Amino acid sequence: MNAVFAHRMPFGAQTGADDRIRFRIWAPGQSQMTLLLPDRSRELLMQRTETGWFELETRKARAGSRYWFMLDDGTRVPDPAARAQADDVHGPSLVVDPAGYRWRHTGWRGLDWNACALYEVHVGAFTAEGNFDGVRDKLDHLADLGVTAIELMPVADFPGLRNWGYDGVLPFAPDHRYGSPDALKRLVDEAHGRGLAVVLDVVYNHFGPDGNYLHLYAPQFFDPDIATPWGAGIDFTRTEVREFFIHNALYWLAEYRFDGLRLDAVHAIRDPSTPDFLSELATRARAACEPGRHIWLVLENDDNAARYLERDAERPGFYTAQWNDDLHHAAHVLATGETHGYYADYADRPLHALGRALCEGFVYQGEPSAHRDGAARGEPSAHLPAAAFVHFLQNHDQVGNRAFGERLAALCDEQPLRALLAVLLLSPQPPLLFMGEEWAASQPFLYFCDHGDALAAAVRDGRRTEFAAFPEFADPAARETIPDPNAAATFEASRLDWQDAGSDRGRATLAWMRALLRLRRQAVVPARLTATATSRQFRLRGDTGLVASWSRGPVHLTLAANLGGQPADVADPGRGDPPLFEWPAGAGSADPMPAWSVAWFLAGRPVETGPTRHARTT
Repeated sequence: MNAVFAHRMPFGAQTGADDRIRFRIWAPGQSQMTLLLPDRSRELLMQRTETGWFELETRKARAGSRYWFMLDDGTRVPDPAARAQADDVHGPSLVVDPAGYRWRHTGWRGLDWNACALYEVHVGAFTAEGNFDGVRDKLDHLADLGVTAIELMPVADFPGLRNWGYDGVLPFAPDHRYGSPDALKRLVDEAHGRGLAVVLDVVYNHFGPDGNYLHLYAPQFFDPDIATPWGAGIDFTRTEVREFFIHNALYWLAEYRFDGLRLDAVHAIRDPSTPDFLSELATRARAACEPGRHIWLVLENDDNAARYLERDAERPGFYTAQWNDDLHHAAHVLATGETHGYYADYADRPLHALGRALCEGFVYQGEPSAHRDGAARGEPSAHLPAAAFVHFLQNHDQVGNRAFGERLAALCDEQPLRALLAVLLLSPQPPLLFMGEEWAASQPFLYFCDHGDALAAAVRDGRRTEFAAFPEFADPAARETIPDPNAAATFEASRLDWQDAGSDRGRATLAWMRALLRLRRQAVVPARLTATATSRQFRLRGDTGLVASWSRGPVHLTLAANLGGQPADVADPGRGDPPLFEWPAGAGSADPMPAWSVAWFLAGRPVETGPTRHARTT
């Protein structure tokens, strides 16, 4: 029997058991709405309710039918809750029967977050195919690498041929260039068959600038008193607006069987309600989850609001974790010496910042931030478990928001890069890798989009203006060298070249990453320090030495590292034990430790598999 996974929404086009399709849209700014069915040359007047909803049930449409909504001035608009589009965001929507896909791995219940290792993917730039099927073809590679979860950058329908996904305007419709709804379901289904979870990045803080028609028929969706970088802010105090986004989250989790969501830039969401939007979304998503199923809700939140991550033995947190930019920024300063922009906040004591991020979560926990004109940033986080923070050295933002999209391998030598990877992948926090990082891909990841002429020029010029404050771009001629986001060549330059993985450097880096992820799975995860470490502390040894430790009863994990270019004394009592891992060979017992060296020690540990206590890599 085919298990049906479908989310019944209170809006959009909903299939029924009696061959009727129900169409429903909130358009309080309209006195009349008409359903257009171009395949049947039909125009059907919809019924208006007192609260601004328009409804219609008909047998004149079926799964696969194209449809529009027509406003009272004759303007045709797509369904904001369309499950699919026939073409681009300006075209007609498609009726989709969610019961049409036959799931194979219906018993999947997800994975334990505490064992998670994430891998971020841009569907269009990941493979030559640039679609869901292309990602599906690489599932064996990802499973062999040793990550446990794939995180897709936003796939909601965006304007044009290419986009990062954060300019989406139809949040329920997978972009048709990536494939059909069934193609996305097949990707998730087959990932589950290989033991891989799948997370989706969603954008609830704004709509893209091209293709959002809501302001024409539902201006109440926005609050003109809330200013955001994208215009008037979304009004989350309105029930209809909250329901739109909460149902979007429930839809991806239930209908597509995603294992989790990563909510983009939630610091841009302004909602004074009680409970606020983020709290209600998390509560309802967890309440809707079937018993025994794991779902993950992860935030990007520049405010470092630790309250969303609170949890105790009886209750999980509202949110599973947050991307911890602080760890990235500290590590980046150490590796590259860059101190411009937000890196200035970490320039004076980058090693201290790295230690604090590893053991206490946020670096800024209420302290003033120079980058933010002295404003306080963050909330206390040292009491939170390591599981509350996702750590990374690279992601789409930190690579792609650079003028030339350079990856870390192009900005620093191999020694610091390998040392910091060893810190990242063997520390208790769930790590995230960015696509191609496993073989030190040489391709940049640039900011790209595909807007119309006027908007394209504004985006190109605006991006170049953003870099005017940097000394290297003070000259307008220098800013002209920054790639045009709308040029097809900018996107093509960002597409992964999988042949690089077979180069000498690619093979060596890939073997290194596999070994680290295998050791994480075999030793660090079973130590159960991600969720339950009762003691965490770090100490600095001179200018470049760092010792950090995590403990749970008799289990002790200790990091000893020299994160500088000269040998350094990093003496510590725990180094009497044989190392779990050391790089380079002998670093765990060397005194002083070599430049850019790392040693991990684990005492009292339960080991899942593995024939030896020592792990060395060259």
